[in-house]
Amino acid sequence: MVSNQKNKTKKSDSHEHNHPEPITYFKVAMALVALTALEVVVFYFEWLGYAIIPVMAILSIGKFAIVVMYYMHLKFDEKLLTYIFMSGLILAVVVIMWLMALFGWFN
Repeated sequence: MVSNQKNKTKKSDSHEHNHPEPITYFKVAMALVALTALEVVVFYFEWLGYAIIPVMAILSIGKFAIVVMYYMHLKFDEKLLTYIFMSGLILAVVVIMWLMALFGWFN
């Protein structure tokens, strides 16, 4: 009975995740604030014209990745869950790009 309890303890300890400290969440939040400020600054670059779309998309995707990694804890979960999530994201981006090409957004 005692050895059975030890096995349960060892199994539960092996499934614990190392979550970041509160200071890490603060640093991530400040990085998101900086990226958002950069997006606001880029928005006022009128000389970019339609080139602003991919620039803003790249900045938004970067912010999205940070939020997903830290606040949704995908960085600390099993890699399979990250791959499943990313495959859906990639599929969505491909479909959106295909629809944009279909309806002439890139002309």
